[in-house]
Amino acid sequence: MGLPTRADETLIVAEDEVNDIIQRWRNTPEEKLKPEDYQQFKTFGCVCVTGGDGAQLLNFLQDEENRGMVKSMGCVLMSPLVKEVVKKGKSLDHCQAAITHLTMTCSPDELMHSLLELTEDIDAGAISDTILTLLPHLQTVLLQLQDSKAARLGSALGALQQQLSRLPVPYSSQQEDEDEHGLCRCYNALTNFTKPFVEEAKRKIGSSVTTSEDEELRTELLKFCMRSLREPLLEAELNRDRTSSLWLFATEIVVTLPAIHESLSELLFFSPLKDSSEAKESRACLAYLLFVQLITFDSFPAVFSPVFVLQCNLEYINQLLSSKTESHVLKGLALYEKSLGNVQDNSLPVSLQDLKSFYRAPQNLRQVLTDCPMQNVRATGLQVLQLCIDKFDSEAKHKFFRCMLKTSHHAGVESYIVKNIRNQVECSIKLGNANKWFLGEELLPLLGLVLSLPQGAQTDLLNNMDKIMESLNLLRYLLIRDTALRSTIVWEELCTIKDEYLKMLRVCISISRGYYAAELKALRQDQKIKAREARDAARSSRLVKSITVKKEKMSNMSPEVQHQVLQSALVTFDLMESLIFRIEEIADEKQKSQQLN
Repeated sequence: MGLPTRADETLIVAEDEVNDIIQRWRNTPEEKLKPEDYQQFKTFGCVCVTGGDGAQLLNFLQDEENRGMVKSMGCVLMSPLVKEVVKKGKSLDHCQAAITHLTMTCSPDELMHSLLELTEDIDAGAISDTILTLLPHLQTVLLQLQDSKAARLGSALGALQQQLSRLPVPYSSQQEDEDEHGLCRCYNALTNFTKPFVEEAKRKIGSSVTTSEDEELRTELLKFCMRSLREPLLEAELNRDRTSSLWLFATEIVVTLPAIHESLSELLFFSPLKDSSEAKESRACLAYLLFVQLITFDSFPAVFSPVFVLQCNLEYINQLLSSKTESHVLKGLALYEKSLGNVQDNSLPVSLQDLKSFYRAPQNLRQVLTDCPMQNVRATGLQVLQLCIDKFDSEAKHKFFRCMLKTSHHAGVESYIVKNIRNQVECSIKLGNANKWFLGEELLPLLGLVLSLPQGAQTDLLNNMDKIMESLNLLRYLLIRDTALRSTIVWEELCTIKDEYLKMLRVCISISRGYYAAELKALRQDQKIKAREARDAARSSRLVKSITVKKEKMSNMSPEVQHQVLQSALVTFDLMESLIFRIEEIADEKQKSQQLN
């Protein structure tokens, strides 16, 4: 059985000459073959594949007379055969059979070299199809290797994962079900690909004698698992209530780690302090899968206290919350919430806040609350913030509130803190809960931060409205509950702070009302002038350029929206003044009542 007589598209080789070449190859020892022999052998094979003569090529390869030359030079046919399978050409079945025959005939070392070259050189549009084609044959070859199996396995897994990193990770369950780019299929195939090597590692670990090769195999499998945790699992949407392809892959990865004698607790809690960002991301994903999704959680040691687990997990929470990727932030919030959930309320002491991780986590959380554009993420972040507050004891809450008021620079976050301060004061007033942090002298530093305007009379009332309204509500509450405070040294100082704050706020409201009323009047006048379009445009662009509402320039708004914002501002100022009037009214009533007593 011979090869076709066409050497390429333009060169015709006589049949007798082809037979002579084949006969020479049969009689030439492998070490005597020249580079041009390999090239010519590959050329003949390519002609068969591209010409649709896959059956003829397969017969030639299986011919026992050609076994020697196929064993020596067959590896060079791997590339054209795999590409034809990926293209799903008319010789698909014959090409697949030819690849299988080569993996059983050629030198495993040479085959490994050829397959790795193929793995490292894949067209962007054929990544998943090429990997799915290569994996079973790559597994066969690796299992045949006698030397350096672990190192070769590591090279193969690294190259495969490098190619898969070029594919987008499905973010939604619908995208995962569609699996348009084949990533989910590839990772499922990778699971099957690694199984025999995991089983081999388990057997070797269980034996009385282990070699350096055995240890290297375990190391390479660990590297594979850690890379998989970072990509794709850290990017993927995972939910234990939905058994998706990537969920199954995640489960397999977490189960593999203890199978190769990698302790999950040691990986998470006793890892090197100085580690790469990539390694931290891998462990962060592992912590998420273990503590949030509860994969293998039943077998996790129960000796670690909830506070210790929280303290260790904060490293990963900070890593995830500081990311700009939504999937990372969501996993960080979920891990933070779960880690806090097992801690007893009012139990975390103030000393923990001296730890860098305990300080950074709320700051990263604040960053999410103020900068994240996605409302659902901010809502989740707010729930976690409240949970975090609930776990601190009174002194720790006090310090936490002071820190957030000084560093947040965001009226929404500050208003939420002020509301919590009121809750703590109310709790302290209740019988048996009195403490100096929210009912004694330590309350004054908090009130000084709450009852203050950041830029004095020039404070932007619209952008600070949330905090100001909540601060006025707190002040009103304190005056109503004056009985509990009059018996402390807080009362006199509170009255002084109140008077200074309200005086400054009135000045600020007066200035702001005058400015906004003037702008509203100018806007109304401008809207009446519509005779000349150019003039309208010029006047509209001139209006209220310096005003910013919720980070949006007023000059970028339509005249109708500008009118609505200015009118709303004036209503807000009226509301503030009415609340100030009510506070002063309560103060006068309390003073008269005290004088009568």
